[in-house]
Amino acid sequence: MDSSRTPATLADVAERAGVSRQTVSNAINNPDLLRADTLARVREAIEVLDYTPNQAARHLRTRSSHLIGMRLVPVQEFTASATTDRFVHALVEASREAGYHVLLFSGGRVEEGEQPDPLGGYDDLLRSTAVDAFVVTDTYLGNPQTVGLTLRRAPFVAFGRPWDDAGATHPWVDVDGAAGVQAATEHLREHGHERIAWIGWQPGSRIGEDRRAGWHRTMAAHGLSTIGLEAAVDDTVDAGRQAAAALLDAGGPTAFVCASDTLAVGVLHTLTERGLAPGRDVAVVGFDDSQVAQVMGLTSVRQPLEEVAVQLVAALRALLAPGHTVAPGVLLEPRLEVRTSSTRG
Repeated sequence: MDSSRTPATLADVAERAGVSRQTVSNAINNPDLLRADTLARVREAIEVLDYTPNQAARHLRTRSSHLIGMRLVPVQEFTASATTDRFVHALVEASREAGYHVLLFSGGRVEEGEQPDPLGGYDDLLRSTAVDAFVVTDTYLGNPQTVGLTLRRAPFVAFGRPWDDAGATHPWVDVDGAAGVQAATEHLREHGHERIAWIGWQPGSRIGEDRRAGWHRTMAAHGLSTIGLEAAVDDTVDAGRQAAAALLDAGGPTAFVCASDTLAVGVLHTLTERGLAPGRDVAVVGFDDSQVAQVMGLTSVRQPLEEVAVQLVAALRALLAPGHTVAPGVLLEPRLEVRTSSTRG
């Protein structure tokens, strides 16, 4: 369209198609109400005139912005994971295909030494009716976001199970971390490893505890001891490096399964410092299949984030539909991406 031209109006489309303005409106918002030949004529006029509906006016009429709000959490430094980036991209694509756009927002500036406001940013958007619903990504028990949004009767779907909250009624989609770690541990066992160590996160992380459960139950199923073969640390490369060194000195594991790629990269650093080759001498498996894992040849558990996004958008559409019912939670299984860090060649 020539940028110097005045944008076409709904009246222009109606005149060209030889129909009323209400008919044009129906073609855009309720096409099922029109006969096929009338709908085709209106759509042809829209295309020829390059007509774009006034979304602001449409919002006022329908009270629907077709925007999904998602709060971004600052990325922790000295970590290897880019899971958030991959998930946001997948959510944007899935939302676009469903006719929605994603509005990213932060919780506001946090001064050094202060704790972030868990509901920061939400109330502003709720007051302005700028979004139709939210995607929440932190779902620990008593999370102020899920509790606050529920009290405000704000529609939302969650990436993550409502851990230990049997009364939760919101839709959710999650990845079975325990199944992913179980697959990783079975893979190492198939390659002859019996002293398989676990490096996980500090107590209190339900996601971390879920992943650890996959390692522990697999070791138990094979009658393998876990004594002296686990560590709980912060999710940083250096913490993973130190934990691996301590476990190698104390228990002599021949393989490591880690709760994240960040910790696994720390293990790889320790092996390099000791002149040990990943895979050949000591096997290493991470979790999240980050770009770092792909570049470094690190075997890792890959979360199906694209499918998570599709399922979340489907749940959101069902939630916003008239007369909606509570959708059951969806638990997806990850897959193991095997690379040189866990095979002896």
